[in-house]
Amino acid sequence: MITSLAYLGINSPKKDEWPEMATRFWGAMVTDPGPDGSVRLKFDDALWRLQIHPGEQDETAYIGWGVDYEEDLDRVEKALADSGVTSERGDEALAEARGVNRILVFTDPWGFRHEVTWGQSHVRSSFVPGRAISGFVTGQQGLGHVLLLMPDIEAGHEFFTKLGFRLSDKIIVPGRLNARFYHCNARHHTLALGQCPPGVAGLNHLMIQTSSIDDVGTGYEIAQEMGVPITLTIGRHSNDQQFSFYHSTPSSFHVEYGYGGLEVDEETWVPRVYDRTAVWGHQPHPDGKGRPPGIMHPLADPNLPPAEEA
Repeated sequence: MITSLAYLGINSPKKDEWPEMATRFWGAMVTDPGPDGSVRLKFDDALWRLQIHPGEQDETAYIGWGVDYEEDLDRVEKALADSGVTSERGDEALAEARGVNRILVFTDPWGFRHEVTWGQSHVRSSFVPGRAISGFVTGQQGLGHVLLLMPDIEAGHEFFTKLGFRLSDKIIVPGRLNARFYHCNARHHTLALGQCPPGVAGLNHLMIQTSSIDDVGTGYEIAQEMGVPITLTIGRHSNDQQFSFYHSTPSSFHVEYGYGGLEVDEETWVPRVYDRTAVWGHQPHPDGKGRPPGIMHPLADPNLPPAEEA
């Protein structure tokens, strides 16, 4: 069913701070703005991959997923219905706004809006990097990966594996981290779930992957020159072997800027459990002190009765 992260949409009052960071530091490309004045960013020949809409507060507006075949939308729709989640088909206007041919929309039990799409539009040779870099690993692997925070990742596991996500591994550090990692293509993980306190959920980070280790190194230097807040220093992860660092964005969530993540061979891959996040590095940076874990939103209390309609 779901086979890639197609795009990500964010609402933010600081959208105008994005273009310089995304181009001068990441090497992404700013393309034509959306109808509401949103900042649209390209990482390849897709019309756009990341969109920052104007908003009064930072919010995860939507997470866009891709499927390989139009019929897979029917399968996702049925899987959602079997899980007790209502979905609806987006109209032509929404599909055009997202740069896709077909779209299915639903909200998961943790309040995230998801858009499952088929037929994402691409324009050959339209990507021009914002700085001298080798490019980004996208294509069949999609934009990258997202890590979602939720109070019950076992329930999250049960929900998302029904949509085509397959467990790659776990990292469990008692008292510090409880996380699951899922693949839906060759990328080690396209979705990760992290445990957080009850009553809230949120988007912790987006990972974007470059094609060269030097792009990460030069990016680290540029980020420091620009005053971009680094949250975790350069390091290599224990599970996916990604060489990367983390930084905060103008819109509360974080970005992992990396290179060299493992790819999954579905025929031979065996999930494992790790007791540490990094082989080396990835130490907390002073810039990250006091920053939120991501774009968080409150969850409805299941023990309270629903509010009466006026």
